Amino acid sequence: EPRVVLDGHRSVCDVVGGAPTGPDGSVDPHRPVGTTPGPERIAAMLYTSGTTGRPKGVPISGGALAANAAALVDAWGFTERDVLVHALPTHHAHGLFVALGCALTTGASMRWFDRFDATTVVEALPGASAFMGVPTHYVRLLGQPRFNRAACRTMRLLTSGSAPLSAVGFRRIADRTGIEVVERYGMTETLMLTSNPLDGPRKPGSVGLPLPGVELRLGALDGVGPAEADDTPVDDAGPVGMVEVRGAAVFEHYWGRTAAPADWARPDHPGEPAWFRTGDLGRLDSDGYLHLVGRAKDLIISGGLNVYPAEVEAVLERHPDVEEVAVIGLSDDQWGQRVTAVAVRSATMDTGTSDAELAERLVDAARSDLSAYKVPRRVHVVDSLPRNTMGKVDKAELRRTFGGG
Repeated sequence: EPRVVLDGHRSVCDVVGGAPTGPDGSVDPHRPVGTTPGPERIAAMLYTSGTTGRPKGVPISGGALAANAAALVDAWGFTERDVLVHALPTHHAHGLFVALGCALTTGASMRWFDRFDATTVVEALPGASAFMGVPTHYVRLLGQPRFNRAACRTMRLLTSGSAPLSAVGFRRIADRTGIEVVERYGMTETLMLTSNPLDGPRKPGSVGLPLPGVELRLGALDGVGPAEADDTPVDDAGPVGMVEVRGAAVFEHYWGRTAAPADWARPDHPGEPAWFRTGDLGRLDSDGYLHLVGRAKDLIISGGLNVYPAEVEAVLERHPDVEEVAVIGLSDDQWGQRVTAVAVRSATMDTGTSDAELAERLVDAARSDLSAYKVPRRVHVVDSLPRNTMGKVDKAELRRTFGGG
């Protein structure tokens, strides 16, 4: 594979600009570097998180970045008058292309921090108009007494992504700030795909509607048990399917894998653009809003029946003694997999309550709202859930930790 070795900032400029070099390898700083790269030219390459294997390189074209930025600016109403509080890492598409893309495209101002700190962010909100975060950020902000309507009096936009925001969290933020979070959905390979509307209903537990230029459908599930429609947390949602997408911002191939294998990209007919299979499972409601129920790799098949972790998590997170919860499947000789919950106590919970008592309460809550095969057979109580750098719960780590329990 080709390698690029950079020996200083001049080399970076030369490579990015594609400028011709002289005999000594340098570029005349007074000469134009050439024509503007076309939209098909690769502008960046980010790597996936690697939670399902080795990280994969994702080449992203300039055209994809431009299309994504234009869609978000339109969807979220960004203008040069906005002031964005930016505390996201820039090694990830969320901070690098979503947040920065909106600001740089419109000439908006930014209050930029090298890392997220809840106290610092709350102090930066007055006078700002927008903040983009992940659910973990909002949990920490809710722990700050000054994260309230007064601090957010000039804010018009709070967004959340990169991990699911619970319906309970959505309502807590709205009660505290008077602002309903705009939850959205995307990934490195596709950039942003859906968003709850700026003007219109923002549905708790939903990642919204497809953005302009995005085609989205639910495809067949391969190699899983029969679909079950009961206990659906959304009254009018349809059956579960694999989220498949295509559009101007969707990548063409992974680095070094130019031939699209059938496991992640499939055209309906030869010669047509392929549908990228995201690996996410979801339902569409009657308004066309997408409700994610989990990753295909996290689907639990117990006794031959599908259990979608998000359904069980939504029930358990409503319990007042729980701060957050993750549901995983662990190997079981009788059932194939057993439903297991890992819960974090609420800060307001009575300290005299034992882990066993909390576990019993959660099982009782699940029994009242879920079919028997979806009720957790074991509940583990922990101080915190393991997460990756973008705040997603690391369920693979939970399976390693509790797999023998």
